Amino acid sequence: MPHFVIMGAGRVGVMLARTLEASGHTVAVIDQDIRAFQPLRKNFGGKLVTGVGFDKETLERAGIEGAYAFAAVSSGDNSNVIAARVARETFKVKNVVARVYDPNRAEFFQRMGIPTVAAVRWSTDQVLRRILPEQAIRGDYREASGRLILTELPLHEEWAGHALVDIEAATGARIAYITRFGEGMLPRPDTSYQQGDTVHAMVRTDEATEIARILSQAPKDTEGERHDPRDAWAGAFAAESDAVKSDNPHTN
Repeated sequence: MPHFVIMGAGRVGVMLARTLEASGHTVAVIDQDIRAFQPLRKNFGGKLVTGVGFDKETLERAGIEGAYAFAAVSSGDNSNVIAARVARETFKVKNVVARVYDPNRAEFFQRMGIPTVAAVRWSTDQVLRRILPEQAIRGDYREASGRLILTELPLHEEWAGHALVDIEAATGARIAYITRFGEGMLPRPDTSYQQGDTVHAMVRTDEATEIARILSQAPKDTEGERHDPRDAWAGAFAAESDAVKSDNPHTN
């Protein structure tokens, strides 16, 4: 059963803890102030740990070793990012996220490779998307028929360096744009996924679960088998050109 460690017993931390426990996961919540645990005193079977969230001993008491994910959602930006880095770099937790109040700091933290979420009223949902696989593809926009959704794609860290067209080929998704260092950008044929990028794509609703499964794993190709992404675009263009020619008997 996946274990989750949460730093911060404020509103978002409490909601995360209860949501994760209700989903059948084990949860530990860390906070410096023992009074912050009051909302979790009743009907919560998780572990409550008093201490500093980026202290190694505190994290160990919370069960960070072997944890599936770590979410730092306290009221301090620096504390959140430091704790997230300790969880990732010292304890090798792959799924980490830090809540950030100051939007001007978000870009810097993203450059450090720490996924961040803004301190807004829907922070709980944003955090869940980054640490809980079954929440990974829920959709920011759903078109009228309900068949397509625009959503963030959850990617295994080993997709870094792969061309976006490779991701499309592996999943059937169509990448609309990416967010890099806090700024949106339209991908070019040769654009590759970088660690820390957020990839936004249109996917078929009935394929969302399978796409999440594919991207949660390392890509299957091996070194030396990668193709120039421009070849895929060139091939698609050539195929379309051939189709046009076949429809027009006067084309030589």
